[in-house]
This record gives sequence, structure tokens and C-alpha cells, in this order.
Amino acid sequence: MLGMAQKLDLDELICKLLNVGSPGCSLTKTVKEQEIMHLCSLAKEVFLSQNSLIEVDPPIRICGDTHGQYADLLRLFDRGGFPPFVNYLFLGDYVDRGRQNLETISLLLCYKVKYSENFFLLRGNHECSVINRVYGFFEECNRRYQSVRLWQTFQEVFNTMPFTGLIAGKILCMHGGLSPQLKTIDQLRQITRPIDPPNPSIHIDLLWSDPDPSIKGWQANNRGLSYTFGPDVVMEMCQKLDIDLIARAHQVVQDGYEFFANRKLVTIFSAPHYCGQFDNAAAMMNVDESLVCTFQVLVFLSNHESSFELRQLNAIGSPNNSYLLDLLKFT
Repeated sequence: MLGMAQKLDLDELICKLLNVGSPGCSLTKTVKEQEIMHLCSLAKEVFLSQNSLIEVDPPIRICGDTHGQYADLLRLFDRGGFPPFVNYLFLGDYVDRGRQNLETISLLLCYKVKYSENFFLLRGNHECSVINRVYGFFEECNRRYQSVRLWQTFQEVFNTMPFTGLIAGKILCMHGGLSPQLKTIDQLRQITRPIDPPNPSIHIDLLWSDPDPSIKGWQANNRGLSYTFGPDVVMEMCQKLDIDLIARAHQVVQDGYEFFANRKLVTIFSAPHYCGQFDNAAAMMNVDESLVCTFQVLVFLSNHESSFELRQLNAIGSPNNSYLLDLLKFT
């Protein structure tokens, strides 16, 4: 067993994780529980060393829910570029639903620890114990490592994760959505961690709220937590916070991304063929130095192969934007 006082070889652990699926290279055969526990300890330190609002400059790629779909996560990296050659911001929901939650969250934490200034992970609603106790992650920790302790250790990590990100002061990112309690950007900087989000709270709203094109203002969310909000709320919030775009995840969208409120908000979802039940594509949003946003789309095809498209948004935040008609396809 790896002693906690012994230094964790992150490069070796990353190699083990990337080799999962090769002959004789299952996770439990090659990665010890204590290695993952050590990784969690390092990740907590890194998360708490950084601000609750992650403020970064472009270029950066933004990814939505991955939900334990490890092969698809690797496909995203294969197409978008592996760290540290590309900067990433993930919007949460790394665990539950999928079959390889441990591989998914472990690789992401490895990259976070190793490339802490280039690789960023926000918290999703499934990074809360009351949710991932029920929707698969607890069962996977117990089945594969016979360890409730491992699951509990991950909860400690999740409680240290930041809730929001801000790109060049103009693109506000979170997992769920807006909150009626949100008045200033500085509120997001002042969120304290570690925290198990209380309900109701701004934390819960950032993790759980959803846009709804059919309403005005705020309404109770039929998820049973937080709110839904209309396009008018998005427009008002962008003006009040002096931002151009809100990037969030939390909902399956058919094309991997979907705009709302005159392209002032975009939903990004990065788990294709979600749960094996949907025929949705996955997407990641690329933000360049000029804040031009493009989307790489992972399309799930009927023959179980995947392809990528590049779609370009000429300038964020403008209702007159147009896409390139000739989509570049990556084989």
C-alpha cells in the first residue's frame, strides 16, 4: 500500500488511468485505493489554494457534463488536445449515471493537481453526497474497491471545489444557472469552502437552476430544488454583471450545445449518447484570445462511430451572429 507520506507519482498514475481498457489493465488491478486517496488529499489542497471564482484568460476549452463516460472523455481530449497543451474548464457532473465514474474523476483530478493553473474543475450538483449516494458513484466505489471510505473521501474533495468561473471578465461559467440572490460578481469570490451546500442558498442555485424560454422572471424548479428563470432574467443579469455570455451545463441538449436568450446563455453537454438512452451529441466550447467562441461537436452516429464538427460563432453576445455554413469535419 502506498503510504500517505510517500510522494504520489502523478505521471505514473495518469499513465495507468490512460491505459485502462488495455489487456490486463483494469482500474482495480493497476491502481490501488490508497493512490486514489492520496490523489484526493492533493486535490483538496489545490482547490482550496485557489479562489472560489476561477478567473482565467483565454484561450480555453469549456466542457459540460461527462457523467462517468470515460471513453468519451478521452475522445474529447483526443480531439481537443490533452493537458497541458490546451487549457480546460469543466462545468461539473463528473460522476453518476456512467459506468466509469472512478476513472473519469481520477483522471480529471490528476490533471487538476499536475496542471493547476491550466486545468479547472467546477462543482456540479452530482458532486454532492446526497445525489451521488443514490445515482451510482457510491455503488461503484463500494463494488470496485469495497470501500465506503473512498466514497467519503471524494465527498471531502467535492466540498472544496469552486462553483463558478469567469473568462476575461466577460464569460460567466457555472454548472446549473443563475440565482435571485446573485447581485455582484464579488459575491462569487466570497463563497467560502469547504461547504456542503445548504438548501436554499446561492450555492444550490448555481448547481441546480435552469433556463426556461416559456417564462418571465423566476419560478420554482420542477426538479424540486432552486428555480427556473426566463430570458429576461438572463438579459438583466448580463447587464448588471457587465458580462457578455453565461456558459452552463446541467441539461442534455440534442446538439451538445444550445443557446438561450438571444445567445446570452449557452448550455454545454459533453456526454454523447447519454446513459445509452439518448441520441444526443456532445460539445465543447473553444474560446480564443479575442473571445470568439467555436464549438467542437462529438456526434454519435448509428454505426457507433463518432465524428467532430467545428462550428463558429463570430462574436459572443450578439443576436446577429451567424454560423459557418461549411462545417469542418474531423475524422
